[in-house]
Amino acid sequence: MTPHEYRSLLTQTLEKLDMAAVEQLVEVFLDAHARGARIFTMGNGGSGASASHAAGDFLKGASYGLDKRFTMICLNDNLPSMMAIANDIGWDDIFVEPLKNYLQPGDVVIGISGSGNSRNVLKAGEFAKSNGATLVGMTGFKGGKLREIADLTIHSDAMDMEVAEDVHMAVFNMVKKIMHVAPHGRQSEHGRNLRRQGFLTFGPYFKLPYP
Repeated sequence: MTPHEYRSLLTQTLEKLDMAAVEQLVEVFLDAHARGARIFTMGNGGSGASASHAAGDFLKGASYGLDKRFTMICLNDNLPSMMAIANDIGWDDIFVEPLKNYLQPGDVVIGISGSGNSRNVLKAGEFAKSNGATLVGMTGFKGGKLREIADLTIHSDAMDMEVAEDVHMAVFNMVKKIMHVAPHGRQSEHGRNLRRQGFLTFGPYFKLPYP
């Protein structure tokens, strides 16, 4: 695949993205923030990097300037505990085991899997659902089982892993942009500063008031 072909596939996939699902994800984040619920992310390989990247963005970027901040935790960031679980229990348990420590009803769990069939993501997702959490699936290819069991799915409709990773991070960035506007339309000082400097732009899908 040439760079031009990749750009074309990525553009086409973004054009097919279900923006209603993105809007629902925005609401999931706003609701979790309002309730003080935790948001967990997880994934393997490049999806794990996206999970970590997103958690870092919401720890600092989306929370900066807010009195009430987001609590977003990446389950694949604690390498020693993840290796201990994989070695002593099994790779399929690396995400579900920390969830057993942290998860509370009403929390949000975001599983990222290009195939939608990563067993460790599915096991943690099923545990989350059975314990009163909202499960968000981020998938590619055909979506796999994760697309079937998730309460909300962000799906990259292309048979390409790299495109899926790009789409997933783009969606996280879309949500992050909205979070520069504090919940219920009150804009943070950080958000106001960014807008004054021309850094924040919002598309037609996000119609929050900007005081």
